[in-house]
Amino acid sequence: MKKLFLPIMLFAFVAVSMLLAFSPKNYKNEIKTNEIDANEISSTNNLVWVTNYKEAVKKAKKEKKRLLLNFTGSDWCGWCIRLDKEVFGKADFVKYANQKLVCVKLDFPRKKQLSQAEQTQNYDLQTKYNVEGYPTVLLLDSNESLLLSTGYQAGGAKKYIEHLESSARN
Repeated sequence: MKKLFLPIMLFAFVAVSMLLAFSPKNYKNEIKTNEIDANEISSTNNLVWVTNYKEAVKKAKKEKKRLLLNFTGSDWCGWCIRLDKEVFGKADFVKYANQKLVCVKLDFPRKKQLSQAEQTQNYDLQTKYNVEGYPTVLLLDSNESLLLSTGYQAGGAKKYIEHLESSARN
């Protein structure tokens, strides 16, 4: 009996370790979710990103709003992810954008597959506006005239709004 105890315990330990290691549930994400501030959670669902540029232009003209084009590598570009989290995911920016902008996401992901039409559109716009890096954020009037070319700016949503507004006035 003593000879079997050690191998059985070793087998049980290895089996439990493997189950935990290959479990689809990621406990770290549960802990991280509690660390996200309420401003970020409540605003994330409210910012509407349009992916069809022609429809966005029609909407901007109809509603007399500016276009914000976000050229992004949403699943690989660190600065793009940071811009989403620190600016586009905040309630202040969502409120501003809902009132003044039609937001267009022009994504160049590496892990996610876009439709052929969306890929072609995004590459054509990248060429049209001479975009060479990510993130690139363009502010256009409803007639598609360039008002501002920018990217990530430190300081959060309020500072980014000020940057968009002051640059668009000049």
